[in-house]
Amino acid sequence: MKKKFRILKILVTVIIFGFLLSFSLKRFNEKPMEKVSVKMTETKEPVYFIDEKEVKELVKKSNPTKKVGDINIPELEKKLNELPGVDSANVYLNLNGNLNLNIKQRVPAFRLNKNGEDFYVDEKGVEFPISKNYSFPCMLVTGNVKKAEYVQLAELINKINKDDFSRKYFIGVSKTKNDYNLLTSEGNFKVEIGDLENIDLKVKGFKAFVNKYLIYQSPEKYTKVSLKYDNQIVTTLNPSFEENDSIISVGKKELAKLPVIAERKEKAEKKSSVSATSANTKKTAKKPVKNTVAEAKSEKKAAITPKKTETKRKATVKVE
Repeated sequence: MKKKFRILKILVTVIIFGFLLSFSLKRFNEKPMEKVSVKMTETKEPVYFIDEKEVKELVKKSNPTKKVGDINIPELEKKLNELPGVDSANVYLNLNGNLNLNIKQRVPAFRLNKNGEDFYVDEKGVEFPISKNYSFPCMLVTGNVKKAEYVQLAELINKINKDDFSRKYFIGVSKTKNDYNLLTSEGNFKVEIGDLENIDLKVKGFKAFVNKYLIYQSPEKYTKVSLKYDNQIVTTLNPSFEENDSIISVGKKELAKLPVIAERKEKAEKKSSVSATSANTKKTAKKPVKNTVAEAKSEKKAAITPKKTETKRKATVKVE
């Protein structure tokens, strides 16, 4: 009997508790949302692809009744994560009826112009469209870049942005066929790096080239500085640069004349050599011997007698 009474007591308690819980839930679901709190997670660089007003507008559309019970949290999270500029979204409701939304925005690693289209790419290699209301300042990349290369390219640009020297020199990236090029802020030359491997070593080599040589030259002297080869830097000179001391400043016609000029020079040298030999032979010929002592004495006397000369007036030049 006592056992049955105990079971009945427990059963009644459960029913009462269930009734109270059901009543509380119903009352809570009918309760209007007190507040919508939007928190933008801090990123390494401030971005403004989406603002608090847009998020609240989306919440309003997804819950027109503004009742707590009508909020579909998983569906709302899905819609927020589908926004182009959103990296992740977390939505939860507290017991006070306040709706909380934590949103992390995407930070572009670079802006890519590919096949006539412009879009952003983040550090994870995710593409997302350009915003009409906000433009993020980042490096522009042009060319047919493969999606598999997005992450490596983002790492390269991140290294450039962190290094004072690289950030000063490099303002863009282009891809021609299979080779990547860094575009510079000084001169019209580009820095060819080839693939995206060994970037640190290539940038180090370019630094040495700039500090030890390029600072003494005009940046207009070159059209390309190639770092794609191991342990060497190959430069391409600018043919339109006036002070270039390269063979490219010699025209094709002059190059064609070089064998003829060399032949003429050789003939002239041979001719001058023969003339010099004959002249030396004449100089070394012996003078005739004097026949008489009288002739010798008269020549000696003539040599001793001074000649009467006229004095000429010297012109003076004043140098100022």
